Formats: sequence, structure tokens, C-alpha cells
Amino acid sequence: MLRRPLSALLLVLACVLVPLGALSTWAKYEIQDADQYVATMAPLASDSAVREAVAGAVTDGVMKEIDVGPLQGTVESFVRDAVRSFTGTAAFRTAWKTANREAHAAVQDALTDQSDGGAVTIDLAPITEQVKKQLADDDVPFANRIPVEHTEVTLMQSSDLGPFGKGFHMLQVAGLWLPLAAVLLAVAGIFLAVRRRRAVICTALGAALGGAVLAVAIAVGRGLTLDDLPKDVSRPAAEAVYDALTSSLSVAAWVILGVGLAVALAAWLLGRRGSGGRSRASGV
Repeated sequence: MLRRPLSALLLVLACVLVPLGALSTWAKYEIQDADQYVATMAPLASDSAVREAVAGAVTDGVMKEIDVGPLQGTVESFVRDAVRSFTGTAAFRTAWKTANREAHAAVQDALTDQSDGGAVTIDLAPITEQVKKQLADDDVPFANRIPVEHTEVTLMQSSDLGPFGKGFHMLQVAGLWLPLAAVLLAVAGIFLAVRRRRAVICTALGAALGGAVLAVAIAVGRGLTLDDLPKDVSRPAAEAVYDALTSSLSVAAWVILGVGLAVALAAWLLGRRGSGGRSRASGV
């Protein structure tokens, strides 16, 4: 009889698609969508590690272009303080959003294996322009000599993504179809099951396992990504960026794990209650 093996196959496929469905939804609606990507990155403008990395990059870029002789060290300290001060303003938050919107296309190309293998960066020129204006407003003598170059902060090396780019592109194409397929397969598998309560428990536990695997994969990916950073990239800032980008995915993984365990436990308890009631009835 094909009913039992077919039900098992459908339920296994559903459980496999649970973490993949979470990944595809995240890839399409948080990473591929420019507005959502910018909204995800926007809070990093208030992160101390990111602000320090930006201050360092902008200061280094400015000091490469000006020479004030023996005052170089003093001027560098002044510029760094000015940039740090600027990173606490609303103007910086606006410039940060602009820079991330412009970087989104490069990030998308890198993740979908369409880049030339170079670095994915955020151009800090809008921030340098604002710092230059602030220094000029403060009547700093050398401020007008500061060129607004394309000072950049590296986010990742697209060449380090290896074969994952093609897989990421497929996930974005799939979008909501994978989680929808997981639901439909689960419903069909439970409907065909000979012992449906047991099928519900197994499916819930399988989904919970999928959530756990996804959570572990995010943690492992974090370690691999940070271990492979170029030496000139701030590790604390990179950690903040990775955590921001994967925050909703991590929440989804833990929700899947928790809901799966809760459903399995509820189905098991209902089964025991039903068995207890039948036992008492048969003993009367």
C-alpha cells in the first residue's frame, strides 16, 4: 500500500523545506528589496563600532589628501574628533542611509554571483562632504582643501562567497513559494497518514529540527565570515553588520524551533488525554 510511504515522503520534504523557506523569504524580501535592506542597515548608524569604523575610514581618507607639515598629527586628531561628532547627528544617519542604498546593488550582485570578484564597499563620500562642510562652518583654515573622494568601507569580499552565490539567487527566485510548498506538503502528508496524530508530532519535530539547523547555520556562517575578513576591516563593525542582516532570519529560526516543539508537545498531550479517557471508559 502506497499510502504510508507516500505520506512519509511528503512529510520529510515538508520538513526539509521549512528552513529553506525561511531562507528564501529572507533572501527575497529583506536582502533583494532595496528599501528593506536600507531599513535593516539604518540602525547601524547608531552602533558604536560602525561609527568608529566610519570615523577611521573618513579620517584616513582626508589625511591622505592634505599635508600640514608638523601639524599633521594635531590636525588628524581634530578631524577624527570632528567626524566622530558628526556620526552622532541626524545628518550622518541620513548620509548613512544614502550610502547603503547606493551599495545595495553591489551587495546583491555579490550574493547572487554576478560581481567581478572584488570587494563590496560602502562609499563614504556623502559623509566626507558633510564633515568638510562642518569644518568649514567652524572656520577651520584647511577645510576647503579637503577633497571629497570616494572613501570606502569594505563590507565583504565577493570572491569569498564561492558557490553560495548561485544558491542564493535560486532562493530569491523561489521567494514565498518554498514556505507555501512546505505547508501544502505537510497538509497532504498528514491527510494521507494512517495515524495522523503521530504524523503531526513527527512533522512538528521535523520542523523544529529544521529551525535548529538554520540557527546553527547562521552561527557557523557568522564565524566563517568574520574569520575571513581582510585585515583592514573592523571586526566589531563587521559583526554588527552580519548580526543586523541576519537578525530576522535568526528570529525566524528560533520561532520555528519553538512552535514546532510546542505543537509536538500539544499533540502528544492531547493523545495521552484521549487514551486516558478511553481507558477509563473501558474500565467502567
